[in-house]
Amino acid sequence: MLILIEHISIITLAITLYIAFSPYNRHLGIVWCIFRIGEALIQIYDKKNYWGLLNLANQYSDTNGAENDVLIDLGHTILKTKEFRFVIAQFFFSIGTISYSLLFVIYGVIPTIIGWFGIIASILYGFGNVIFLIKPDVKVLWNIGGGLILLFELVLGGWLLFFSHI
Repeated sequence: MLILIEHISIITLAITLYIAFSPYNRHLGIVWCIFRIGEALIQIYDKKNYWGLLNLANQYSDTNGAENDVLIDLGHTILKTKEFRFVIAQFFFSIGTISYSLLFVIYGVIPTIIGWFGIIASILYGFGNVIFLIKPDVKVLWNIGGGLILLFELVLGGWLLFFSHI
């Protein structure tokens, strides 16, 4: 349930930031909204598979032998599908983050360095997701991009909370 609340919050955040920043550039705001809401909806859709894993776990405890192997294979299939959807959702995230970071840089809404940091982090994270889709064993760029995105969001959130006059 907490994960669902998180993704509903992402949708709310996308709409709220659109309202706050669309006067600067509606097109970038629309891109931001489409991709961040798309990301959240993909994640919400995928959560039903988590509940399927709980059912598999209950069935697994009541069976043994070959039936267990079938349930294990089904669980692996669910996890593979979840991983693919997650990477697509994170690619959507990176496109949305690039769009509002561009808005921040172009219009000087926040310090330019924070906006450029967001652009760079988003590009690295986006490419990291594409590489991960092609070569799942190569996670270096994905991990670096993800860490930079986390740092960017913390800095951006802190700046918006404490220094913004919007």
